[in-house]
Amino acid sequence: MKKYLRILKLVKPYWRYAVLNISFNILSVFFSLVSLTMVVPFLGLLFGTVELVKTPPPLTFDTQSIIQNFYYIISRIIIDRGRVDALIFICLLVVVLFFIKNLFRYLAMYFLSPIHCGIVKDLRNMIFNKILILPLSYYTEQKKGDILARSTSDVEEIKWTVISSLEMIFREPIAIIFFLFALFFISVKLTVFVLLLLPFTILIIGGIGRSLRRTSVKAQSQLGQLMALLEEGISGLRIIKAYNAIDFSEDKFKERNKRFNTLMVRAFRKRDLSAPLSEFLGALVLVVVMWFGGKLVLGENSSINPEVFIAYVVIFSQLIPPAKALSTAYYNIQKGIASSDRIFEILDSPEIIVEKPDAKPIKKFEKEIVFEDVSFSYEKEQVLDRINLKIEKGKTIALVGVSGSGKTTIANLLPRFYDCIQGKVMIDGTDIRDYIISDLRSLMGIVSQDSILFNDTVFNNIAFGMKYARKDDVIEAAKIANAHEFIMAMEDGYHTYIGDSGSKLSGGQKQRISIARAVLKNPPILILDEATSSLDTESEKLVQEALFNLMKNRTSVVIAHRLTTIQHADEIVVLQEGKIIEKGNHFSLYELNGVYRRLCDMQSFDAHQ
Repeated sequence: MKKYLRILKLVKPYWRYAVLNISFNILSVFFSLVSLTMVVPFLGLLFGTVELVKTPPPLTFDTQSIIQNFYYIISRIIIDRGRVDALIFICLLVVVLFFIKNLFRYLAMYFLSPIHCGIVKDLRNMIFNKILILPLSYYTEQKKGDILARSTSDVEEIKWTVISSLEMIFREPIAIIFFLFALFFISVKLTVFVLLLLPFTILIIGGIGRSLRRTSVKAQSQLGQLMALLEEGISGLRIIKAYNAIDFSEDKFKERNKRFNTLMVRAFRKRDLSAPLSEFLGALVLVVVMWFGGKLVLGENSSINPEVFIAYVVIFSQLIPPAKALSTAYYNIQKGIASSDRIFEILDSPEIIVEKPDAKPIKKFEKEIVFEDVSFSYEKEQVLDRINLKIEKGKTIALVGVSGSGKTTIANLLPRFYDCIQGKVMIDGTDIRDYIISDLRSLMGIVSQDSILFNDTVFNNIAFGMKYARKDDVIEAAKIANAHEFIMAMEDGYHTYIGDSGSKLSGGQKQRISIARAVLKNPPILILDEATSSLDTESEKLVQEALFNLMKNRTSVVIAHRLTTIQHADEIVVLQEGKIIEKGNHFSLYELNGVYRRLCDMQSFDAHQ
């Protein structure tokens, strides 16, 4: 119930539309009832079973007075023009009433559209916002395809849940209440008998609904895995083709798709059972009502008139569609709640990197960065062990070591992609956890081994995150990054679209655009994470020159496997198993004849092979 109420809270921003929807639904139900109840009493007048009303009764605001006045109007038409004209009048009146009823029904749906479309928009905004602020560690445990499935198909299920909820809570129960009130008004005894039959139908429908929810949870989970395979297939297409793994990948996808298909068939069959089952149960109850009511009409001590019984059966038949819609809505809600579990799992994920309420602003970097007894671990695996390091403003610090030694983790702690579990990282004497996160990150520019580019123009990739970047500044940044020449050689220059992840560019070109982006940001602190390790010699030379231009007069943290690229660093820090084992410049460390020299000699040997 809590999850259902949480879904309904999504309607809150659209409460005006909801009020209009509910109001027009009530009016639609009211005119539906009036159009039915007005016809049957007139049948008695037309066929002569009720005496004509020849004198106008007093008009007051009660049901009996209104009915008697209608009797009088029809009676006058019968007396003055005959029964055929009276029948025409009744037919026209019914047509008008049904037109008004359906007009109100359309208006109710008209004001429902902004609600369910708005909820989808809001949910996707909430999910995307959460995706952006969740820590990087969250995505090491989640599949991107599954997150995409939650943002699309699960959101659609929520949308239909909300629509069903509004219909279920307001329209259908109101219709049922209105019709039940009319049925009680006609015959209390017969209506009580009907109500005794309803719990059995509710139990049957409820059992199938719970089963549908369990199946829907499994199906949505399978869809997430299917989307993950699809995403992996697209991103890993080069390897799939290179290793002749097309059949292997296709078989894996087909097998997962078959599982999803089986679950969806089962879910659809259970959902599709709702309408015919509820209609059958309704018809069954209707037959029982006709049998029981017929006995009341045909019995010796008849307690109900034939035309009244006809009215009762007609009104009861109108009770079946809202009851059927109610059961269908119940099934949709069960599916929606299953999807909401998956969506709220993302929205409720803890934001491990939290900004303090009283966080301080920081607009410039003045003195130094200090790592003080910093330890960090991914789950149970310790990556850093009591790291102590000072980086003075304007200095270049290089981090070297074998893979898994903790180099990238140190770099990731600076912009608070992660937070250390012990110790603290300080900038200008203040723990970075005390700063406003956006201010902290605005001090830093990052160039990584994998150039992260977007399916947009060259200009927008360089000016990423800067709303008011000037073209002259973008061009100047590209020149510093040795990118201007190849950009101008492209078809549309700076307005050329570079494809998904920069697929139209070479590795060196991607890196130089990434560097140009960092140049334009003009940060005082640079983090260069193996920015040249995946490039060929010629590209590396151009990129390295661009990096030297970028690093001028800045504080830089450089991670590199190729030690030749960091020999100019003011200090080289050698890491091994999460600990600092050596510090110094290139010459002092080389003379030390330790781990750094061994790494240099190995690379020197490799270079001569």
